[in-house]
Amino acid sequence: MEIYKDLNSPKNQKFEQLLNSQLSKNKIEEGKIVDGKITKITEKFVFIFIPGLKSEPIVDINELKIIGLKDNIEEGKSLPVLLEKIEDKNGEVIVSAVKAQKIRGWYKLEKAYEDNESIMGKIVSKCKGGVIVEHIDTGSLMFCPGSQISDKPLKNIDHLIGVEQKFAIIKLDKIRGNACVSRRQIVSTNKREDKAKIIEKFKVGDIIKDAIVKGYSSFGCFFEVNNEIDVLVHLQEISYSRVNHPDEIFNIGEKHDLKVISIDKEKLQIGCSIKQLSQDPFEHISNYEIGKKYKVKVDKITDYGCFCSLEHGLSTLLHSSEMSWTKRNIVPKKLFKIGDMINCVITEIDKDKRRIAISHKLTLDNPYEVLSQKFPEGSEITGVITSSNEYALYVKLDNFDIDGFLHANDLSFTNNPEEELKKFKKGDKIRVKVLEIKKDDQKVRVGLKQLGKDPFDWFKDKKVNDIITVHVTSSDNKGLNVKPENCDLEFLIKKNNIAVNSSDARPSRFVGGERIDAAISELNFEKRKVSLSIKLLEELQNKEAVSKFSSPLSGKNLPFSSLSEKLNDKKNNDDE
Repeated sequence: MEIYKDLNSPKNQKFEQLLNSQLSKNKIEEGKIVDGKITKITEKFVFIFIPGLKSEPIVDINELKIIGLKDNIEEGKSLPVLLEKIEDKNGEVIVSAVKAQKIRGWYKLEKAYEDNESIMGKIVSKCKGGVIVEHIDTGSLMFCPGSQISDKPLKNIDHLIGVEQKFAIIKLDKIRGNACVSRRQIVSTNKREDKAKIIEKFKVGDIIKDAIVKGYSSFGCFFEVNNEIDVLVHLQEISYSRVNHPDEIFNIGEKHDLKVISIDKEKLQIGCSIKQLSQDPFEHISNYEIGKKYKVKVDKITDYGCFCSLEHGLSTLLHSSEMSWTKRNIVPKKLFKIGDMINCVITEIDKDKRRIAISHKLTLDNPYEVLSQKFPEGSEITGVITSSNEYALYVKLDNFDIDGFLHANDLSFTNNPEEELKKFKKGDKIRVKVLEIKKDDQKVRVGLKQLGKDPFDWFKDKKVNDIITVHVTSSDNKGLNVKPENCDLEFLIKKNNIAVNSSDARPSRFVGGERIDAAISELNFEKRKVSLSIKLLEELQNKEAVSKFSSPLSGKNLPFSSLSEKLNDKKNNDDE
């Protein structure tokens, strides 16, 4: 090696030139893919020759099995490998056939992604969130999300596993070396091409026969045409009359004729109309008048009413609230059926909104009008209890289909309302008094206690400070419970109103049954409120005694009673 130290000698310079020229022909760099020539094949290894290397690298036969090249190797053939290290710590060359194939496969995927081209692959296995797809050309593995397998939900994808088919590359992560593909995009593209050919068959103005209602949304109804394409009829193109939702007019599976009114070749959409197949019925609106009775045909029944049509095809809604005067929570299908011809009165015609409102109940006698004529307020009428709740009874009045409202407070003047309610049950016949009829609100209020004499009338000739005699019925810590003589009402004399002297204001002084006097401290006929007080009675009696029996000289014998007079006399003398 000493002969190469001196590079100035002609021999050494010539050797350097030869060496550099040879290396320039074979640029060997780590991390590059190079083609090696197979020189020897054993049971475990394949030896390859790469020009420019000082030794022959070897490839494990198992690597070739993994990438499917074991059966294709022969001495003298070329084999691409990745040159990982020119020389490791043992002085050997490290190469990899698997990595070379993966890198070259990645280059192909990158090019297909950049050129927006599809690739051939096959689903090899399922995984969480999707499936694993193998690239046919390179064997590279890619991920296909479950949402990208098909353009419609699939319960089972077993028939797709192992089948070679096209995929579109939708995402590449060059740093991580991951690829995401889509089968759905290919399927949708194919369908789009087919759909474009189908749309070419139609033109604006065509009449489509027997299109089938497939589904609807808030903005329109979808129809299937010839089992090959779906078209949309917008909400405004369904009818000349106002339609809130397609399900008011159509049922799934029905057949209807359509008119093509628009074709969008970019979005591949066909717009159709049903109303344009007929003349605008609102041209005949002048033939109808508000308040007049007309025959209408029931075309469709919903939970909230019936869609009906007039003679000229005018569509209108008979709302459930306009079907009966008395029934609540009406179920329209229990009153009418499709095809029925019924009488209705037009209540509104709105030309701007193209809306007609009708009422069936206006063709019938208003039972509240009849009730007010036969049984005006103050009349007595019989009825049957139909239902009850925690505060009232509902009474079906005589032969009228009207429920009167009987509040618990109108059951009795004296007894507890809650206890009174418990005395009645559904089906009981009772006689009540009509207290109020609200024809506009369709409400009737009746009462039971009003049939008898009002015990509060006992106080009609009484006023505040009048003295009455009462009987003590019971006593407790709150005071005395008393009843006036010949009166059914019971009142409470509160503890602080029993006596003027607080030491005498003890309810325990009374055991019940005593007959005592008390004064009326409050009397309100509107609120039906009365307050009694023994204390007030004592105060009134004391005031009367003082005014009746006292003297002008009373109190003269008290100390200092004349002091003020003497002081005044002294002041007058000083002034003089």
